[in-house]
Amino acid sequence: MAETLTEIYDRMTHEGGLKQDAAQRALLPELQRIREELEATNGRRKGLLGGIFAKPQNGVKGLYIWGGVGRGKSMLMDLFHETVAIEAKRRVHFHAFMQEVQAKLHEVRKTGVDDAIKPAAEEIAGEVRLLDFDEMQITDIADAMIVGRLFQMLFDRGVTIVTTSNRHPDDLYKDGLNRPLFLPFIALLKERLTVRELESETDYRQHRLEGERVYFAPAGAEAEVALTRIWLELTGGGGDAELKLVVKGREIVIPNYHAGVARASFWELCGRPLGPADYLAIAGAIRVLILEEIPHLSAENYNEAKRFVTLIDALYEAKVRLIASAADEPERLYIEGAGSFEFERTASRLREMQSEGWGR
Repeated sequence: MAETLTEIYDRMTHEGGLKQDAAQRALLPELQRIREELEATNGRRKGLLGGIFAKPQNGVKGLYIWGGVGRGKSMLMDLFHETVAIEAKRRVHFHAFMQEVQAKLHEVRKTGVDDAIKPAAEEIAGEVRLLDFDEMQITDIADAMIVGRLFQMLFDRGVTIVTTSNRHPDDLYKDGLNRPLFLPFIALLKERLTVRELESETDYRQHRLEGERVYFAPAGAEAEVALTRIWLELTGGGGDAELKLVVKGREIVIPNYHAGVARASFWELCGRPLGPADYLAIAGAIRVLILEEIPHLSAENYNEAKRFVTLIDALYEAKVRLIASAADEPERLYIEGAGSFEFERTASRLREMQSEGWGR
């Protein structure tokens, strides 16, 4: 018989791979229940007659795990996802998934159908029986207006959903435009998913950064070694996937990404013609950014400097933790030329974002 999730977790903590946490451990039986029910049907939809004659019914009741940043939500979901012995499963960042859905709807609408959501939902349900979402949050009105019907159709077609979020379902899309139209989706989540808070007092991402230097100047070999050490510590060994975001029909790719932590160079994010919407999408999709090799800024790289200011504003407003290497201290990055006065606010934000506990 395969090890249970609790047994795997206990073994990993005993071997030193994880630190034992009672709140994390308390959630494992709920994930184990989902795992066993999915494996009992090999991930197939439940039906009266089985096989091709099966009448789609509700799938296995899923789970909504919410709590503060760095509590271990993504780690628990990864442990669950990796051990569920079915093939028709997918783990994806919620923001990236919704970008894919919007692209599907755009293509389906070209065919002239009246209801584009239904064929999109059928396509998704035809590919997976388990969807694991990392960091469910909804800030875009276009997403808010479709998730209710989309998820209803996925649930009705036997798709099981496990998701993490920084917010309780009641706080999703808080203060959003036309929020009353969104409320049925919240009710649906609470009906179809067990809602559990991960109440751990330990913020692992913050804990790992406690007392850590998070801004390295000047950039160079020593800074790169330090950033790589932090990257490996935060991700447990490095990135295992790309983060792909689609914004207004364009794809943005951050090649180094894992469980909310992204790593990129200044030129990868500011040397390309990205705009405010792109940086807002990036900030909404990550919790920590390791940004390397911020150069001195001046009239010679004015466009890149403007993008950098926009990026920092987006990260600051989204409370994304920034770890960076730069040519100089924030106040000396941009000291002359057009835009230097306006950069004072950015320098102030860069300094504030270095403070211990910032972003909590």
